[in-house]
Amino acid sequence: MPWCVRKCPYCDFNSHAADKNLPEQEYIAALIQDLKADLYQVQGREIQSIFIGGGTPSLLSVAAYASLFEQLKKHLTFASDIEITMEANPGTFEAEKFKGYRQLGINRLSIGIQSFNDNHLKKLGRIHNSEEAIKAVKMAKEAGFDNFNLDLMHGLPEQSIEQALSDIQQAINLKPAHISWYQLTIEQNTEFHKYPPVLPPDETLWDIQEAGQKLLADHGFDQYEISAYSQKNRQAKHNLNYWSFGDYLAIGAGAHGKITDIDDQVAYRFWKTRLPKHYLEKTSEAIHGNPYLAGKEIIEQDDLALEFIMNALRLYQGFSLQLMKDRTGLSFSDIEEKVLIAEKKDLLNYERSLQHITTTEKGKLFLNDVLEIFM
Repeated sequence: MPWCVRKCPYCDFNSHAADKNLPEQEYIAALIQDLKADLYQVQGREIQSIFIGGGTPSLLSVAAYASLFEQLKKHLTFASDIEITMEANPGTFEAEKFKGYRQLGINRLSIGIQSFNDNHLKKLGRIHNSEEAIKAVKMAKEAGFDNFNLDLMHGLPEQSIEQALSDIQQAINLKPAHISWYQLTIEQNTEFHKYPPVLPPDETLWDIQEAGQKLLADHGFDQYEISAYSQKNRQAKHNLNYWSFGDYLAIGAGAHGKITDIDDQVAYRFWKTRLPKHYLEKTSEAIHGNPYLAGKEIIEQDDLALEFIMNALRLYQGFSLQLMKDRTGLSFSDIEEKVLIAEKKDLLNYERSLQHITTTEKGKLFLNDVLEIFM
């Protein structure tokens, strides 16, 4: 869902400032046509999770999502325990709307708070304040959401350690199942790249990281991925699938997908037309029969190991050699030499009896060094 109230200065996602009247009906109709053209990629499998991202998906009405889910269920088989996540921003919360979302089967929210400090929110260009952020979480609970994630950033312009920890503590007090806590990075093609803010020095960033991780751990939040922390058994299914090199479909303007052809054992990535206007007009030349498809590329055999490891080692649980074989067709002999090099450098831990590979504590801190070995 590619529309936002306004573009934040740090954001490099495919999001666009919304007009007063969103073309909801036209967009939902386009999503379904897009899906129909890609149904061959489902290959008889159940849908385990749906992630409605953006932009700000909560700008669309309950009626729009009712129409979307009615059509999705006609064409796809939902798993009985499917996880359906919607991204939402505090400035777009309306009590009745979120009750409606919950009644439709959306059972998880990811709320983009970023900070509870009003000065930092202003510098980040957010449309909400700290009071509205807290109110939004309370409204989510009242609407029936007991599974929700809070998005927080650290390393904000002129942020102190105390301010960063205060943000985490406030989030913990709201009792989410999951917290995403990640450092602000300056991306190209953003306002912050053009006009860089003053960020904390590296020493402060390091201290924030260490203190924040301890605070989260002390309150029962297990770090299962580089920037994801959850209460026991509350990890995001969608995250786990993505980082373990699972398959995912993609519909909508600028959406990206990755699919493995089960019969041919070929993995490929694909992406859809980026601009909402062009997506609605289907101005792309039809590729593989889908006019919404902007591009597709096979992940070459020589790149599979790196692609898999680049994703799987973000998960602190690491990966089993069986999972690697299932997802890529590769065996341990394909990566053995490089694993042993990383093991000698105390970057990877190869548990031979379990046939399982994880990053060491050093490897977690220097993941780029691990990946360079596999390049």
